[in-house]
Amino acid sequence: MRELITNDGVALAYRDSGGDGVPLVLLHGWGQTQEMFRHQIEGLAPGRRVVTVDFRGHGRSAKPRHGYRIARLSRDVLELVDHLGLGTFDALGWSMGASVWWSFADQYGTGRIRRLVCVDQPAAVAAVPWTTPDEQRASGAIFDVAGLLELGAALAGPDGEQAREDFVRSMFSGDTDPELLAFVTEEIRATPAYAGVPLLFDHCAQDWRDLLGRIDVPTLVLGCEGSHVDPASQRFIAERIPGARLHVFPSSVASSHFPFLENPAEFNAVVEKFLS
Repeated sequence: MRELITNDGVALAYRDSGGDGVPLVLLHGWGQTQEMFRHQIEGLAPGRRVVTVDFRGHGRSAKPRHGYRIARLSRDVLELVDHLGLGTFDALGWSMGASVWWSFADQYGTGRIRRLVCVDQPAAVAAVPWTTPDEQRASGAIFDVAGLLELGAALAGPDGEQAREDFVRSMFSGDTDPELLAFVTEEIRATPAYAGVPLLFDHCAQDWRDLLGRIDVPTLVLGCEGSHVDPASQRFIAERIPGARLHVFPSSVASSHFPFLENPAEFNAVVEKFLS
């Protein structure tokens, strides 16, 4: 584990496997950590350089009282790839991590990104008021605004730990491996409510639909039949990113929002095929 100090004084914990070839930078989701990619570090690193990082407020990174916005997280990623001297790299973002890459592309362009992998993230998470009901369904909105406010209040309230556990459990369907569920639940405890709640609100309020048509690098969109994210929302994204490919894992392969943990061999094979 290494450390980077951002321009606003925040220590970010990251891993760099080293190695040759085009680096792959993986970004985790809200409330989670780079440990989500433990099987990718093992499974993909032998053939390529793999970089993971804990966002500010997450995992082993510092937990300041400022900067919990998607735009700031994408600036942190820019500082990381600059720090590592990555002129060209492949980018993979899961859940909120995909939003961070979209923000990165929106602000800094795609000139350094060779290939992009977006995993199980709607283009608009909340049913924001400027979208019609049909647009909300098409883009895969998970919450309405009232529901998002209710979740935030629960996460910040006296029963916040139970709210976090319930939120994690909602991302799994079918028979869930108890050890896997316990692992994910434990990782989310590293993010304090003062960091997680404002970031969740900012993340869910973003509407990335206008960006999709401007993504000009080869893109793979991954969804899961067993996830709380409707696979139709991933089809929506793939249809709007020029030339994008879509792969949806069936429930028999992965029945959750976490295909890289449930079935790492299958996940790694799909990602490796695209990147190669």
